[in-house]
Amino acid sequence: MTLRILATGGTFDKHYNELNGTLGFADSHVPDLLKRCRLTIDVALEQLPLMDSLDMVDADRARILASCQAAPEQAIVIIHGTDTMPQTAAVLGPAALGKTIVLTGAMIPYEIANSDALFNLGFAAGVAQTLPAGVYVAMNGKIFAWDNVQKNKAAGVFQPL
Repeated sequence: MTLRILATGGTFDKHYNELNGTLGFADSHVPDLLKRCRLTIDVALEQLPLMDSLDMVDADRARILASCQAAPEQAIVIIHGTDTMPQTAAVLGPAALGKTIVLTGAMIPYEIANSDALFNLGFAAGVAQTLPAGVYVAMNGKIFAWDNVQKNKAAGVFQPL
């Protein structure tokens, strides 16, 4: 089995610019994360344009769907920004691709202390290998069906609708 990982950006992949105190995108952190995770499953990493999910438009979600459709792998993890993760899941879910697709992200960027990125990636990689075909969101140790998830911005967690 090979696991496909699609990197799309989000807080997960943001870099801190110490000169001006902003967060932005450069190279993806995912290759380093994969080394730290020590996954023993083969991984096919596909990097799409890295962006904040608040900046995603329909064409970006269509690109993610097309990547999932074209992937030969049956298990796919999508690293995605948390703000619009349910919207992307709502595009993928009805497509019924017959694959296990798990979206995950991070509330704190990988390179910042106490980030949840490493755990969320490992958790998503594990559940993508065991869940039946469908679309899911895996965040902070919980799994949600694509059509029963929302981000609680006040609490900083995902929860059922």
